[in-house]
Amino acid sequence: MLRPGLLNIKQVDMNITFVFPPFYHQSMYNLPPLGLINLASMLEPCVHTVTILDQVLALRSGALPFGRDIYHDSARQILDTEPQLVAFSAQCVTYPPILQIAQRLKEVRPKLKVVVGGHNASFLAKETLERFPQVDMVIRGEGEVTFSELVKALDKGGNLQEVAGLSWRRGAAVLNNSDRPLLSNLDTLPLPDYSKVQSLDFYRQACELPRSIAILEVGRGCPHDCIYCSEAAFWKRRTRTYSVSRIIREMRTLREAHGADCFLLAYDQFTADRSYVEHFCQAVLSASLQTTPWYCISRLDTVDAKLLDLMREAGCESMCYGIDSGSVRTLSFIRKRVDQKILFSRVRETTEVGLVPTLSFVIGFPEEQKDDVDATLFLALACGIQGNSNPLMQLPTVLPGTDLHTKYFKSLTRNVDTYFALGLEFDKGSRLPEDEQMIDSDPEVFSSFWNISCPALPLPDLACLANGFPLIINLFPKTFLLLCKAFMESPADLFLSFVRQVDRTAGHMADMNAAKCFQHFPGFARAKLCGLQNETDWSHLENVLLYECAAIGVAEFAKSEKPVNIDLCHLHDWQPRRPKNVIVESFDYDMPSIVADLKAGNYVRSYTKSPCHLAFRQQNTELEVTEVNAFGRDFLMHCSGTITLKEIAVKLKPTYGTTMSDADFLATCQDAARELSQLELLAAVQPETPE
Repeated sequence: MLRPGLLNIKQVDMNITFVFPPFYHQSMYNLPPLGLINLASMLEPCVHTVTILDQVLALRSGALPFGRDIYHDSARQILDTEPQLVAFSAQCVTYPPILQIAQRLKEVRPKLKVVVGGHNASFLAKETLERFPQVDMVIRGEGEVTFSELVKALDKGGNLQEVAGLSWRRGAAVLNNSDRPLLSNLDTLPLPDYSKVQSLDFYRQACELPRSIAILEVGRGCPHDCIYCSEAAFWKRRTRTYSVSRIIREMRTLREAHGADCFLLAYDQFTADRSYVEHFCQAVLSASLQTTPWYCISRLDTVDAKLLDLMREAGCESMCYGIDSGSVRTLSFIRKRVDQKILFSRVRETTEVGLVPTLSFVIGFPEEQKDDVDATLFLALACGIQGNSNPLMQLPTVLPGTDLHTKYFKSLTRNVDTYFALGLEFDKGSRLPEDEQMIDSDPEVFSSFWNISCPALPLPDLACLANGFPLIINLFPKTFLLLCKAFMESPADLFLSFVRQVDRTAGHMADMNAAKCFQHFPGFARAKLCGLQNETDWSHLENVLLYECAAIGVAEFAKSEKPVNIDLCHLHDWQPRRPKNVIVESFDYDMPSIVADLKAGNYVRSYTKSPCHLAFRQQNTELEVTEVNAFGRDFLMHCSGTITLKEIAVKLKPTYGTTMSDADFLATCQDAARELSQLELLAAVQPETPE
């Protein structure tokens, strides 16, 4: 049991504790909670004592233990700050923890005021206050001014009914005050005060991030009306941006005062206004801030190659595209007004300028048929063939405030966990029973944990595709797509048959990862290829599989060794070695031409044989493929680091130097060593220089 503590409440000073509740998902919520920082930055520090508790960070750093007592421990951590007002930031999946913790807070301090804000709370203010008495107030919509006015009203005993944007309980009645108008000028908000949270470097270490990342809010709002998204409704279908000068000032502050190594630009419509993006990029270049990389969100129909090139020059490193679907019918259903013909070409343009896009796909909308899902899978494969992308595939998440929620929440079912239903597995990888009971009790409030049935496929099969198909997109998109073409097979069916084979031979697909996919898919593909009836059609597919296996195999050794520094005086004594991040393979077909066709979307049934030899080199995230001749292949294959260049020349001369003198052929091998060294296909292994 939690034990009540004593409060020394001052007449003027109010102790306010902002809380981001516990949540754990490796790839989500691992940065400082900017929304809470914004709210805290609005308050007068000389009047109020403000604490921000990021319990996601507390979990990752070990300050908050996992286990069945996590909500008890979370409440105690909050009570230790001796708050008079506790404000929770609510995301869809964190709603159960907020309500669980608030209940425990009220058990100890019944008069403690609890306020909740965020999307879920905004759209379910009445339902939350009616069904969960542990919540006293809900801030609807944009919260900075509303929260400040609420604090003033509580501090001075004012009338809560005068606080626009507030829902609250008076006795048994739930009152919804008038909506608050959106801020007309975002620049009137103060710069977020990052001193109120742990340092970016602390987040980097605790969350095991490669760099210190800061969220940079660029704008708010969305004018579109996609059926599954709550952004437009939350921001009343308006868009507003901060001035570019304000953003540049904040970037400088975050980089110089807080050590930001990277910026995550928070605004779904960042590229909607081309002139704004151009102005931003030019300002970044003028301020010499392009050396600090940034990541943004974009729509495919608002960029082109020229704009992408400017963004890359200004430091853009990666971006997220919400592609959603490859089906014209599904795009119409979800009201995604985008020219489906440009989807593939925009991804290609993005990767060609050196940007690494995250590509978000959704399968299993309530009216999708099998061919709609397959169209999305085909598009995802075609995008994966471009290389250097990060695919994300998910089932629809039913969010309050969306038309998807309004139309379908009465017919929801709990069958599988979608991507955005994970993060509450606090008890040895499982959810707590009290969370399960709460989620089961109210599909309207906890709809993000529920599913919509789909006529295309059973929900478990859709979940299997969502969880596992990105592995195929990353590892074997070329082979898989051509297998579908060769056998005229649905990509969903082909993938599920692969899963069933893995289940039979190596355990459940739920345990599948990139290594296991690499281990099992080549055998599955070769077994399929044995079933081809025509000996000429698709005979190049085996070479395509070999090509992808080589590209994956070399990726295991992502870092190259030091470039060769050849001793020209003793080159014949040098013992050349092919580094681990270089693999050489021979092919029966002109693989560079086949790969070029695949990237262009040309899926050719047959090719004339034309042998080629390729050297695969992986450097960090970049794969380089270099064509070499037969002599270059054999030369590299002999570069083991155990024999000298002169000995290699002796071994190769019977094949490649029969018309040359020993000295001339040794010189040819020396030239080859120099050229291959310049391509970084040889490692820095030098013999000791003779005295």
